[in-house]
Amino acid sequence: MALRTRTLSRIGKALLAPTLALGATVGLAAAPASAAVWNSCDQWGNTSLGGYTLYNNIWGGGAGSQCIWANSGTNWGVWADHPNTGGIKSYPNSKKVINKTITSLGSLNSNYNVTVPSSGAYNTSYDVWDTDYDYEIMLWVNYNGAVGALGDYQGNVTLGGHNWNVHKGRVYRNDGTYWDVFSFLRTADSTSGSVQILPVLKWLKDTKGWMGNETIGDVQFGFEITSSSGGLNFQTNNLTVSSS
Repeated sequence: MALRTRTLSRIGKALLAPTLALGATVGLAAAPASAAVWNSCDQWGNTSLGGYTLYNNIWGGGAGSQCIWANSGTNWGVWADHPNTGGIKSYPNSKKVINKTITSLGSLNSNYNVTVPSSGAYNTSYDVWDTDYDYEIMLWVNYNGAVGALGDYQGNVTLGGHNWNVHKGRVYRNDGTYWDVFSFLRTADSTSGSVQILPVLKWLKDTKGWMGNETIGDVQFGFEITSSSGGLNFQTNNLTVSSS
């Protein structure tokens, strides 16, 4: 699988995007027949619904058109028409804020149910960040086409109810600082299921020693799209993120 690339724009613009950048409705014919409560075709379009924040988040270079719609923070989708070229174009997602340290968490769980296309190049993934954006933990539940994880293969592990292939990489910012990326790729594609995220974090902290007792800021879930030429639909039928 080809290695992914990342840029600072994902951190500086996507994660810190301004609130409620509402967009045009061009291209939203691909949305469900029932009228969505919110939609946007803006590059950084975002809104908050029911404790979740939705982002259109077209952050990569060479992107095409993309529109996001939502019935709620847990039921939403994207129509995307990105060219068949390398490099990640976007990561439309729904985000839940946690703001708890790993040791103070009693649980961190999620359920997901998605409908994804059979063509294109993408992954469906959780993206978990600490509050300082020094660590990024990705959990790929399915992926298709010419995509691959950043960094070196570290082995296979069963955690949180799934079997994963683990990769470890590093991304440098323009100022010379960096963040570490831990990617967990599910060994078999899944479009629905439950994930216990806390055991993954504890494995990284306690078993591997790759990070300390970080404060977990965001749990994002969405579609990291490299190509979707001709226009493809990605839908989150249901998503829940809960912690204690």
